[in-house]
Amino acid sequence: MLKKVALLVGATALLVAGNVKLDLNAKYGANNFHTKGAEKFASLVSKYTNGSVKITVHAGSSLVKGNPLKAVKDGTAPMTDMFIPFTSGGGKVFGISALPFVASSYDDAYKLYQISKPAYAMVAKKWNQKMLYAVTWPPSGIYTMKAVNSTKDFADVKARTYDKNSANFVKMAGGNAVALPWGEVYSALQTGMVNGVVTSSASGKDGKLWEVLKNFTKIGYAYPLQAVTINLDYWNSLDKDQQSAMLKAAKEIEAMQWEESKKEDAVALKMLADNGMKVSEPSAALKSELDAIGKKLLNEYLKDASSDIKKIFAEYK
Repeated sequence: MLKKVALLVGATALLVAGNVKLDLNAKYGANNFHTKGAEKFASLVSKYTNGSVKITVHAGSSLVKGNPLKAVKDGTAPMTDMFIPFTSGGGKVFGISALPFVASSYDDAYKLYQISKPAYAMVAKKWNQKMLYAVTWPPSGIYTMKAVNSTKDFADVKARTYDKNSANFVKMAGGNAVALPWGEVYSALQTGMVNGVVTSSASGKDGKLWEVLKNFTKIGYAYPLQAVTINLDYWNSLDKDQQSAMLKAAKEIEAMQWEESKKEDAVALKMLADNGMKVSEPSAALKSELDAIGKKLLNEYLKDASSDIKKIFAEYK
């Protein structure tokens, strides 16, 4: 007997005699390491389900132009990846990984992610989806035209930021924050609308920021997460073996991609430097000033946080 699954407009998810075809929206281009990870995940799922589950990855947000959380909730896309801190609807929980200077290493970031997993799962469920895996970006730094050696140097900085936390950070450092979609950043730098960017080495590499900026300061601002989710209706339509196989693939790709993030950081930093960008560690003075800002922002974040979120940070500390 054929298993029945509702076909939803705008996406392909066809289940016939136990065979499933799913579309996965990938936010970034085909060469981005997160997109490559999604492709590897799709390959593993096919392998572990003996071909009964086929996932097609659509790079460059070609499947979803708007909010990915809402798109998966509504079934516009059966699956998506999403930059968690920038995803509207995720509330304070989705902001955890992007809090400044909370994690100071990949090990710290992974520990915080593990402690936060149940909270992420609850938000995903609220939006009718299941989080399959999440991977950190390389640590965010700041790209500027002029060198930044102390917060005094932020006075002339107009930086593109990616969420409320990073915007508040730039403002508290003495600069101006500008919210822009990533696709508009390069042209905004060319026109002078912005003259700085808070983002990772990987994004700087992909965006060829050395063509429009001269400095990348490795302030280790945050280790924000990129996650892959699936609509719960589609998830529940899978049989137990298919679900187990998908979770096995997710576990493997998550471990693989966290290591890939470290490699991507090294490759990207070298490419930035090779193309003439000055890559530097923050001065002791700047680091001290930014740490103080980070503590203020964390305290502000926790003021009206739920007890569950406060427990996450209590355990993390």
